[in-house]
Amino acid sequence: MFGPESTGKTTLAIQLADHYKTAWVPEFARDYLQEKWDRSALICDVDDMLPIAYGQTKLENHGLSIANKYLFCDTNLLVTTVFSEVYYNYCDPLLHKAAQEHEYDLFFLTDIDVPWEKDDLRDKAEGRDAVFAVFKKSLIDNNKPFITLSGDKNLRLAKAISIIEGLTKAKEMGLSSLDFVQIYEHGIPIENIKRQLAIFKNGIPKMHLLSAATFNNGIVKFSEKEFSEKAAFFDQEKSKLKLLKFVPASGAASRMFKFLSVFLSDFKIGEETINAYINRKKDTDLAVFIVGMDKFAFFNMVHEQLKKVHPNFDSLDRDYKNYFFIKMMLDPQYFDFANKPKGILPFHKYYANIASPIEEHLYECGYYSSSNGKSNLHFTVSKEHQSQFQDIIKKTLDRVETETKNTVEIQYSYQNKSTDTIAVEESNAIFRNEKGNLVFRPGGHGALIENLNALDADVIFIKNIDNVILHNNDAIALYKKALAGVLLELQNQVFDYLNVIDSDENDATKVEEIALFLDKKFNVKLAESFDSFTFENKIAAITSALNRPIRVCGMVINEGEAGGGPFWVKDEKNQVSLQIVETSQIDLNDNKQNSILNSATHFNPVDLVCGTKNYKNEKFDLTQFINQNSGFLVKKTNSGKNIKGYELPGLWNGAMANWLTIFIEVPLITFNPVKTVNDLLKNAHQQ
Repeated sequence: MFGPESTGKTTLAIQLADHYKTAWVPEFARDYLQEKWDRSALICDVDDMLPIAYGQTKLENHGLSIANKYLFCDTNLLVTTVFSEVYYNYCDPLLHKAAQEHEYDLFFLTDIDVPWEKDDLRDKAEGRDAVFAVFKKSLIDNNKPFITLSGDKNLRLAKAISIIEGLTKAKEMGLSSLDFVQIYEHGIPIENIKRQLAIFKNGIPKMHLLSAATFNNGIVKFSEKEFSEKAAFFDQEKSKLKLLKFVPASGAASRMFKFLSVFLSDFKIGEETINAYINRKKDTDLAVFIVGMDKFAFFNMVHEQLKKVHPNFDSLDRDYKNYFFIKMMLDPQYFDFANKPKGILPFHKYYANIASPIEEHLYECGYYSSSNGKSNLHFTVSKEHQSQFQDIIKKTLDRVETETKNTVEIQYSYQNKSTDTIAVEESNAIFRNEKGNLVFRPGGHGALIENLNALDADVIFIKNIDNVILHNNDAIALYKKALAGVLLELQNQVFDYLNVIDSDENDATKVEEIALFLDKKFNVKLAESFDSFTFENKIAAITSALNRPIRVCGMVINEGEAGGGPFWVKDEKNQVSLQIVETSQIDLNDNKQNSILNSATHFNPVDLVCGTKNYKNEKFDLTQFINQNSGFLVKKTNSGKNIKGYELPGLWNGAMANWLTIFIEVPLITFNPVKTVNDLLKNAHQQ
């Protein structure tokens, strides 16, 4: 226990020793100085520091001889050192050296948020903040593993026990105390680290594909009339509901401009022509960019800035013009597009203004994600980018709300640090940076299930930040509302069935009806032995299958885009289900699996509409429906060294693997992602 006087060190040491049935080491100085006071009415002075240190060490050594696995020390030599330096501006070198060398598995730095209690030996309550700061700095300067404990004594005890249990597991895994503190401060449960290290060692099991999901085999196809009817039903019901649009928008747009960054790195202006470079590198992306350059929404703003920086710009050779244009786009001193979030980039050119994806999503809210003239729009952002989102929204929100006759409430959240994952070397040994610290990486898209889990709404529309379109909001809205209509219809039936089950008005006929509903509407295949279950076990099985969050996914025809799609899969328990599977999750060396992949007719979902509440209007804990055996291993570099990282199960695949799911084909007009800047030249993004 480490901290200023009257901060609960003794109380905590006694509590912990009692909990773990072991010894604790009292503060030698207290009895020593009390005896001195009683004998001569003298208080502590600098000459007492070494005797106190020797006495404290003797008590610790005795404690070690009788301790049961753990030993809790009310104080230690570093405390004595700090007091010596604070009160006497001097510390004996012998004491200082011993304090540095004495090792403890962990220091609990006791906070000053408890009342100061006076006694004969305590100084005064004033100045506790300054003294606490000195104690904390001494731990940092001496590179000691410490965690601060705050709160009342019961809260501190519970927190301390939890930390000690985690530290014990970390030690069993071969991690150091400093490693554990770093993990703890990151908010990552030690069990997660253990599981991640096992994944690196054993790999991620490949998905076992049974067949591609196709029409009448997992994918539903509606007529335009049916789409209109479903949308009308949603419009009829939405006034009773809280709607929310969830837009994953974290991270910078670096991949969008990657081929241009490579060009700037490799190309030497004046040494060869851009055309020669394109031919040499077979860089068709660069050729497409240059040919269509003047069609980009950002062309005029970059061009005008070029003329300011280069007064003779109009007279330059075309190669120089193109080179300087690309350079200015990506230059951190000017537009810095590759380091900005994709959401704020100028995507679309309208007659009166240039629109970013943020603005397009604001408009979309008024078309399909609003009820009673109100809508809620939630962006997941990187903390450093939030102000840029807010700047754009501040400039555009009034205009959008006026035109759509809809008010928009904006919310933001960040990817939780506790979802970060540990990095390892290629040998699977834990990777450490040049300072010897562990390295953590963002958990990827799948980490956003935590953000989604925190939201409270009846219907949640999910759409990526870059999947927007120029004009045609009415057409987009029709299909989004239709998906929401399907969700509400299915949800109503699910809730009715669950209420019937709760009422005990069940019979064999009703059970068969529900089982058929699960099969026909959600493609849920109950256990092959379901028919032989007892009646009670049948009820339990269908209740478990029904009482889940629901997602309705809009799927488009696969036109060769990179990525996965919808498949029938069998899991390790031989359960068959419909899942969204990424290409990286498939064993491409298996000819049969590769053949099934190539037979896929549809692409990953472009739109999701979700119901995340149960039949009692309670929020599901979405983290309980994740397939923890999925995820992605990725290869990265850190300071020039090759490392491996683990990304969590993807937001619409593994993170939602155990949801009730329905796939519905929607037109290609709904699918307009901007993965590279050249995608902005496609018809959906041009006038």
